[in-house]
Amino acid sequence: MILYEEGNNIGLIDFGIEIPVVASRSMKTFDFIKSHEILGPKIDQWYIGKIDEQITQDDLLQVHSAEYVNKLFSDGLEQEVINTFELVDDQGNYNRYNPDNANVPLVRLFDRVLKMVASTTKCCRVALEKKFCFALAGGMHHGQKDFGKGFCMLNDIVIAIRKLQAENRVRTVWVIDVDAHKGDGTAALTRGDDTITTLSIHMGQGWPLDEEMYDAAGNLNPSFIDSDIDIPMAKGEDDLYIARLQAGLTKLESFPRPDLAIVVAGVDPFEKDELPSTSDLKLSLSQMKQRDLLVYDFLKKRDLAGAFLMAGGYGENSWKVYAQFLEWALLDNLKLSAD
Repeated sequence: MILYEEGNNIGLIDFGIEIPVVASRSMKTFDFIKSHEILGPKIDQWYIGKIDEQITQDDLLQVHSAEYVNKLFSDGLEQEVINTFELVDDQGNYNRYNPDNANVPLVRLFDRVLKMVASTTKCCRVALEKKFCFALAGGMHHGQKDFGKGFCMLNDIVIAIRKLQAENRVRTVWVIDVDAHKGDGTAALTRGDDTITTLSIHMGQGWPLDEEMYDAAGNLNPSFIDSDIDIPMAKGEDDLYIARLQAGLTKLESFPRPDLAIVVAGVDPFEKDELPSTSDLKLSLSQMKQRDLLVYDFLKKRDLAGAFLMAGGYGENSWKVYAQFLEWALLDNLKLSAD
């Protein structure tokens, strides 16, 4: 199943933010599948076009601190957007931000963030029922307890898990994070919780691991909190990526079997990604397909429900990675053939 609400395509540039997250990546992916000669006519079998999940402040408070949540629902919201998207540098100058080019107020971005939390939660519900669902949104894995970070104001992954756990829909969950950047917020928010197992394969250097490990008071930077399984990749090790991911997935089986697996399916390891901080990973389109099919098959062979989220993917080519995977996965899921 694909979860995608058409018409909800405001890109960051509409807020004056000059980060290459293009709204068209969701739209182009969906249009590709919708126009597919086999999948197109069967759209009623794989498409969910309404996100009817309701997310409350109480849901956010299961994961984020009261102080932070209160800021998001107050006059402090704009500053939190600025902080999360790093729109002002240390000298007080605009960074990748031109408010003169904005046609949507900056605070409206939070509405979109809440919609992504709703989408992720809905995706998990559908996956529990159908075994496979891909939301063309979500994956805000850098969101921390007390602050937003790395374009992630909230951590939709952990919020969805806590909501479903509170409803007794799930107890144990695996989070398989294949985004280029470490799933640092998810690791920090779930540390010490044996109901949630986290795996992250990511760049071993660069953001967020290029920050100071400790602050002036000696407190550990939460970005350095370990996942249950961390697979750091050094620059130039692209040919080792698939084998290391396979080994990590095998290691996952030593942890309790989950009721649900959430896949943070960022495509920013792709060699044509346009975000400078992803440059240490340069996987080809073919390698990206290998990666995605490896994770999909791993879950399918174990009869595990998989909820896939878009996460990172920057520039005009990112949609091609999602599209090639979803074409294959939907044909397989619906037991159709492209031959």
